[in-house]
Amino acid sequence: MDKIDRKILAELQSNGRLSITELAEKVGLSLSPCHRRLRTLEESGIIKGYCAQLEASRIGLNFSTIVFVTMKDGDKKTITHFEEAILDIPHIIQAQRLFGDPDYLLHVIVSDLTSFQKLYDEKLSALPGVQRLTSTMVMKSVISNRLLPL
Repeated sequence: MDKIDRKILAELQSNGRLSITELAEKVGLSLSPCHRRLRTLEESGIIKGYCAQLEASRIGLNFSTIVFVTMKDGDKKTITHFEEAILDIPHIIQAQRLFGDPDYLLHVIVSDLTSFQKLYDEKLSALPGVQRLTSTMVMKSVISNRLLPL
């Protein structure tokens, strides 16, 4: 990856709706070379996809929590079952496996406290291999969806 590829990535991070013509102009390439580079970045997996960033509160998702998960065991089977189970819960919008204790950090978003309580009682507490769940409310998002430093 060279300087021009990084320019392409920077432009697309800030506006993923650029046409190939606009992108080529912004990075100083003609259309064909820009298109080839873009296709290479996509095929290599550097560009994973394109999506719209939504404002959660404008669609009724007003309650955000962080849930820390401590597992009973750290064996491969337990971890695999847990990770497969959380994939089926759409309200978990980010999940990270951590070194040390706790084992996982889950970012959960729902409409309100009652919805979170129901999700917690019916889904989160029933996740396989979990020893303990600890949750905390998000007061305010200071940084979210930050562009990667290129």
